[in-house]
Amino acid sequence: MIAVDLGSNTLHFIEYDGKKWGKSFEKIVRTAEGLNLHPEIGSLALERIIDAIDEAKKIFDFRVHEIVAVTTAAMRMATNSADILKKIHEKTGILFRIIDGENEALLTLKAVENRLHQLSLSTDEFVLADIGGGSTEIIVVSGSRCESKSFPLGIVTLSEKSQTDNILTNELESFSETIIRYIDTLALPSPPKTLILTAGTPTTIVAYLMGMSYASYDPVKINGSFLKRSDCEIVLDELMKMDEATRAYYVGVGREGLIATGIRIVEMVFEALRLERAVVIDDGLCEGVALDYFSERYIPHLT
Repeated sequence: MIAVDLGSNTLHFIEYDGKKWGKSFEKIVRTAEGLNLHPEIGSLALERIIDAIDEAKKIFDFRVHEIVAVTTAAMRMATNSADILKKIHEKTGILFRIIDGENEALLTLKAVENRLHQLSLSTDEFVLADIGGGSTEIIVVSGSRCESKSFPLGIVTLSEKSQTDNILTNELESFSETIIRYIDTLALPSPPKTLILTAGTPTTIVAYLMGMSYASYDPVKINGSFLKRSDCEIVLDELMKMDEATRAYYVGVGREGLIATGIRIVEMVFEALRLERAVVIDDGLCEGVALDYFSERYIPHLT
Protein backbone atom coordinates (compact mmCIF):
# COMPACT_ATOMS: atom_id res chain seq x y z
CA MET A 1 0.00 0.00 0.00
CA ILE A 2 0.96 3.65 -0.28
CA ALA A 3 0.20 6.00 2.59
CA VAL A 4 -0.22 9.68 1.74
CA ASP A 5 -0.31 12.61 4.15
CA LEU A 6 -1.25 16.03 2.83
CA GLY A 7 -0.18 18.37 5.60
CA SER A 8 -0.43 22.11 5.93
CA ASN A 9 3.05 22.55 4.49
CA THR A 10 4.28 19.21 3.13
CA LEU A 11 2.92 16.30 1.10
CA HIS A 12 4.32 12.88 2.07
CA PHE A 13 4.16 9.47 0.37
CA ILE A 14 5.53 6.14 1.63
CA GLU A 15 5.23 2.50 0.55
CA TYR A 16 4.67 -0.23 3.12
CA ASP A 17 3.85 -3.95 2.77
CA GLY A 18 3.19 -4.67 6.44
CA LYS A 19 6.79 -5.77 7.08
CA LYS A 20 9.17 -3.37 5.41
CA TRP A 21 9.18 0.19 4.16
CA GLY A 22 9.61 0.93 0.47
CA LYS A 23 10.10 4.12 -1.48
CA SER A 24 9.20 7.49 -0.01
CA PHE A 25 8.71 10.99 -1.38
CA GLU A 26 7.90 14.40 0.02
CA LYS A 27 7.28 17.82 -1.46
CA ILE A 28 6.67 21.17 0.19
CA VAL A 29 3.30 22.41 -1.12
CA ARG A 30 2.31 25.08 1.45
CA THR A 31 -1.33 23.98 1.63
CA ALA A 32 -2.09 26.46 4.42
CA GLU A 33 -0.67 29.47 2.59
CA GLY A 34 -2.91 32.50 3.18
CA LEU A 35 -5.35 30.75 5.51
CA ASN A 36 -4.95 33.46 8.16
CA LEU A 37 -6.14 36.09 5.69
CA HIS A 38 -8.80 34.07 3.88
CA PRO A 39 -10.18 30.79 5.27
CA GLU A 40 -9.78 29.02 1.92
CA ILE A 41 -7.18 26.86 0.20
CA GLY A 42 -5.87 29.00 -2.65
CA SER A 43 -5.58 28.12 -6.32
CA LEU A 44 -1.77 28.24 -6.21
CA ALA A 45 -1.69 25.76 -3.33
CA LEU A 46 -4.03 23.51 -5.31
CA GLU A 47 -1.69 23.65 -8.32
CA ARG A 48 1.32 22.81 -6.14
CA ILE A 49 -0.49 19.81 -4.64
CA ILE A 50 -1.52 18.45 -8.04
CA ASP A 51 1.97 19.02 -9.46
CA ALA A 52 3.51 17.19 -6.49
CA ILE A 53 1.18 14.22 -6.95
CA ASP A 54 2.05 14.11 -10.65
CA GLU A 55 5.72 14.09 -9.64
CA ALA A 56 5.06 11.24 -7.21
CA LYS A 57 3.45 9.22 -10.01
CA LYS A 58 6.87 9.04 -11.65
CA ILE A 59 8.19 7.33 -8.51
CA PHE A 60 5.29 5.08 -7.46
CA ASP A 61 3.01 2.85 -9.50
CA PHE A 62 -0.36 3.89 -8.11
CA ARG A 63 -2.12 1.29 -10.27
CA VAL A 64 -0.81 -1.71 -8.32
CA HIS A 65 -1.01 -0.33 -4.76
CA GLU A 66 -3.94 0.57 -2.58
CA ILE A 67 -3.66 4.23 -1.65
CA VAL A 68 -4.75 5.50 1.77
CA ALA A 69 -4.63 9.29 1.78
CA VAL A 70 -5.36 11.63 4.68
CA THR A 71 -5.18 15.37 5.14
CA THR A 72 -5.10 17.48 8.25
CA ALA A 73 -5.20 20.97 9.77
CA ALA A 74 -5.32 23.17 6.66
CA MET A 75 -8.24 21.21 5.23
CA ARG A 76 -9.93 21.17 8.63
CA MET A 77 -9.76 24.97 8.76
CA ALA A 78 -10.59 25.79 5.13
CA THR A 79 -14.18 26.56 4.15
CA ASN A 80 -13.59 25.24 0.61
CA SER A 81 -11.88 21.96 1.53
CA ALA A 82 -14.62 19.78 0.02
CA ASP A 83 -14.28 21.54 -3.34
CA ILE A 84 -10.46 21.39 -3.24
CA LEU A 85 -10.40 17.68 -2.39
CA LYS A 86 -12.91 16.99 -5.18
CA LYS A 87 -10.64 18.78 -7.68
CA ILE A 88 -7.59 16.86 -6.45
CA HIS A 89 -9.50 13.59 -6.87
CA GLU A 90 -10.64 14.51 -10.37
CA LYS A 91 -7.14 15.56 -11.47
CA THR A 92 -5.09 12.82 -9.80
CA GLY A 93 -7.38 9.96 -8.81
CA ILE A 94 -6.38 10.28 -5.14
CA LEU A 95 -9.21 10.70 -2.67
CA PHE A 96 -8.09 12.41 0.52
CA ARG A 97 -10.05 12.13 3.75
CA ILE A 98 -9.88 14.83 6.39
CA ILE A 99 -8.96 13.48 9.83
CA ASP A 100 -9.48 15.33 13.09
CA GLY A 101 -6.77 16.37 15.50
CA GLU A 102 -7.36 13.44 17.84
CA ASN A 103 -6.88 10.83 15.13
CA GLU A 104 -3.90 12.75 13.74
CA ALA A 105 -2.28 12.54 17.19
CA LEU A 106 -3.09 8.84 17.63
CA LEU A 107 -1.70 7.88 14.23
CA THR A 108 1.46 9.92 14.77
CA LEU A 109 1.87 8.30 18.18
CA LYS A 110 1.54 4.86 16.59
CA ALA A 111 4.44 5.63 14.25
CA VAL A 112 6.62 7.16 16.95
CA GLU A 113 6.08 4.31 19.42
CA ASN A 114 6.88 1.80 16.69
CA ARG A 115 10.17 3.57 15.97
CA LEU A 116 11.02 3.89 19.69
CA HIS A 117 10.50 0.14 20.09
CA GLN A 118 12.83 -0.53 17.16
CA LEU A 119 15.44 1.74 18.73
CA SER A 120 14.99 -0.02 22.12
CA LEU A 121 13.96 3.30 23.72
CA SER A 122 11.39 3.45 26.49
CA THR A 123 7.77 4.15 25.60
CA ASP A 124 6.45 4.19 29.19
CA GLU A 125 6.43 7.92 29.84
CA PHE A 126 6.98 10.88 27.52
CA VAL A 127 5.50 13.95 25.90
CA LEU A 128 5.35 13.91 22.11
CA ALA A 129 5.19 17.23 20.26
CA ASP A 130 4.24 17.07 16.58
CA ILE A 131 4.82 20.56 15.19
CA GLY A 132 3.03 20.83 11.87
CA GLY A 133 2.28 23.59 9.40
CA GLY A 134 -1.25 24.32 10.58
CA SER A 135 -1.47 22.68 13.99
CA THR A 136 0.62 21.32 16.84
CA GLU A 137 -0.30 18.08 18.57
CA ILE A 138 0.79 17.45 22.15
CA ILE A 139 0.51 13.81 23.24
CA VAL A 140 1.22 12.75 26.81
CA VAL A 141 1.94 9.09 27.59
CA SER A 142 2.15 8.02 31.22
CA GLY A 143 2.04 4.26 31.76
CA SER A 144 -1.26 2.99 30.35
CA ARG A 145 -2.64 6.52 30.13
CA CYS A 146 -2.54 8.50 26.89
CA GLU A 147 -3.88 12.03 26.50
CA SER A 148 -3.66 14.27 23.46
CA LYS A 149 -4.72 17.70 22.31
CA SER A 150 -4.46 19.41 18.95
CA PHE A 151 -3.73 23.13 19.01
CA PRO A 152 -4.72 25.05 15.83
CA LEU A 153 -1.40 26.82 15.49
CA GLY A 154 1.51 25.68 13.36
CA ILE A 155 4.54 26.95 11.50
CA VAL A 156 2.74 28.29 8.42
CA THR A 157 -0.22 29.82 10.24
CA LEU A 158 1.92 31.36 12.98
CA SER A 159 4.40 32.78 10.43
CA GLU A 160 1.62 34.46 8.48
CA LYS A 161 -0.05 35.71 11.65
CA SER A 162 3.15 37.23 13.08
CA GLN A 163 4.18 40.14 10.90
CA THR A 164 6.65 41.44 13.51
CA ASP A 165 8.97 39.78 16.01
CA ASN A 166 6.97 41.30 18.88
CA ILE A 167 3.78 39.69 17.62
CA LEU A 168 5.56 36.33 17.25
CA THR A 169 7.00 36.59 20.77
CA ASN A 170 3.57 37.37 22.24
CA GLU A 171 1.93 34.54 20.31
CA LEU A 172 4.58 32.08 21.51
CA GLU A 173 4.20 33.23 25.13
CA SER A 174 0.45 32.70 24.89
CA PHE A 175 0.96 29.30 23.23
CA SER A 176 3.40 28.28 25.97
CA GLU A 177 0.93 29.21 28.69
CA THR A 178 -1.78 27.19 26.91
CA ILE A 179 0.43 24.09 26.80
CA ILE A 180 1.40 24.52 30.46
CA ARG A 181 -2.28 24.77 31.46
CA TYR A 182 -3.09 21.68 29.43
CA ILE A 183 -0.33 19.63 31.08
CA ASP A 184 -1.45 20.90 34.51
CA THR A 185 -5.04 19.79 33.90
CA LEU A 186 -3.80 16.22 33.40
CA ALA A 187 -2.66 16.09 37.04
CA LEU A 188 0.24 13.76 36.27
CA PRO A 189 1.99 12.03 39.20
CA SER A 190 5.22 13.84 38.25
CA PRO A 191 6.29 16.33 35.54
CA PRO A 192 7.19 14.78 32.16
CA LYS A 193 10.90 13.94 31.99
CA THR A 194 11.21 12.86 28.34
CA LEU A 195 10.34 14.95 25.30
CA ILE A 196 9.95 13.42 21.84
CA LEU A 197 9.91 15.75 18.84
CA THR A 198 8.73 14.87 15.35
CA ALA A 199 7.91 16.70 12.09
CA GLY A 200 9.94 18.88 9.77
CA THR A 201 11.46 21.51 12.03
CA PRO A 202 13.15 19.35 14.69
CA THR A 203 14.35 16.85 12.09
CA THR A 204 15.73 19.72 9.98
CA ILE A 205 17.58 21.19 12.97
CA VAL A 206 19.22 17.84 13.73
CA ALA A 207 20.02 17.22 10.06
CA TYR A 208 21.72 20.61 9.84
CA LEU A 209 23.78 19.86 12.95
CA MET A 210 24.84 16.59 11.31
CA GLY A 211 25.97 18.43 8.19
CA MET A 212 23.13 17.29 5.93
CA SER A 213 21.48 19.36 3.24
CA TYR A 214 17.80 18.95 2.33
CA ALA A 215 18.84 16.74 -0.59
CA SER A 216 21.12 14.52 1.50
CA TYR A 217 18.67 14.10 4.39
CA ASP A 218 18.85 10.60 5.89
CA PRO A 219 16.00 9.59 8.26
CA VAL A 220 17.98 6.59 9.54
CA LYS A 221 20.56 8.95 11.06
CA ILE A 222 17.86 11.25 12.43
CA ASN A 223 15.80 8.63 14.28
CA GLY A 224 16.77 8.45 17.93
CA SER A 225 19.13 11.41 17.79
CA PHE A 226 19.16 13.99 20.58
CA LEU A 227 18.45 17.68 20.31
CA LYS A 228 19.45 20.10 23.05
CA ARG A 229 17.48 23.25 23.70
CA SER A 230 20.69 25.28 23.34
CA ASP A 231 21.19 23.86 19.83
CA CYS A 232 18.05 25.65 18.62
CA GLU A 233 19.46 29.12 19.23
CA ILE A 234 22.76 28.21 17.55
CA VAL A 235 21.08 26.81 14.43
CA LEU A 236 18.60 29.69 14.23
CA ASP A 237 21.42 32.23 14.39
CA GLU A 238 23.45 30.45 11.69
CA LEU A 239 20.51 29.95 9.33
CA MET A 240 19.34 33.56 9.63
CA LYS A 241 22.81 34.81 8.64
CA MET A 242 22.49 32.95 5.31
CA ASP A 243 20.89 34.28 2.14
CA GLU A 244 17.62 32.58 1.21
CA ALA A 245 19.15 30.35 -1.46
CA THR A 246 21.76 28.97 0.95
CA ARG A 247 19.16 28.53 3.67
CA ALA A 248 16.89 26.65 1.24
CA TYR A 249 19.82 24.33 0.45
CA TYR A 250 19.73 23.16 4.05
CA VAL A 251 16.02 23.36 4.96
CA GLY A 252 14.27 22.87 1.61
CA VAL A 253 12.66 25.22 -0.91
CA GLY A 254 9.45 26.50 0.68
CA ARG A 255 10.81 26.23 4.22
CA GLU A 256 13.45 28.95 4.00
CA GLY A 257 10.95 31.61 5.11
CA LEU A 258 9.31 29.44 7.77
CA ILE A 259 12.20 27.77 9.56
CA ALA A 260 12.77 30.65 11.98
CA THR A 261 9.20 30.39 13.29
CA GLY A 262 9.51 26.62 13.46
CA ILE A 263 12.66 26.81 15.57
CA ARG A 264 11.05 29.38 17.86
CA ILE A 265 8.13 26.97 18.39
CA VAL A 266 10.55 24.15 19.26
CA GLU A 267 12.27 26.45 21.76
CA MET A 268 8.88 27.33 23.24
CA VAL A 269 8.01 23.64 23.73
CA PHE A 270 11.30 23.08 25.57
CA GLU A 271 10.54 26.07 27.79
CA ALA A 272 6.93 25.12 28.48
CA LEU A 273 7.94 21.62 29.57
CA ARG A 274 11.06 22.86 31.43
CA LEU A 275 13.25 20.35 29.61
CA GLU A 276 16.67 20.79 28.04
CA ARG A 277 16.93 17.76 25.73
CA ALA A 278 14.65 15.83 23.38
CA VAL A 279 14.70 12.65 21.31
CA VAL A 280 13.98 13.34 17.63
CA ILE A 281 12.02 10.87 15.51
CA ASP A 282 11.52 11.19 11.76
CA ASP A 283 8.45 8.91 11.58
CA GLY A 284 5.12 10.71 11.75
CA LEU A 285 1.57 10.70 10.48
CA CYS A 286 2.31 9.13 7.08
CA GLU A 287 4.03 6.14 8.69
CA GLY A 288 1.23 5.96 11.25
CA VAL A 289 -1.36 5.68 8.47
CA ALA A 290 0.62 2.84 6.90
CA LEU A 291 1.05 0.98 10.20
CA ASP A 292 -2.61 1.46 11.03
CA TYR A 293 -3.64 -0.04 7.69
CA PHE A 294 -2.10 -3.36 8.73
CA SER A 295 -3.19 -3.14 12.35
CA GLU A 296 -5.81 -5.44 13.87
CA ARG A 297 -7.36 -2.34 15.40
CA TYR A 298 -7.66 -0.47 12.14
CA ILE A 299 -9.00 3.06 12.81
CA PRO A 300 -12.49 3.27 11.18
CA HIS A 301 -12.08 6.77 9.70
CA LEU A 302 -9.62 5.35 7.17
CA THR A 303 -12.03 2.79 5.68
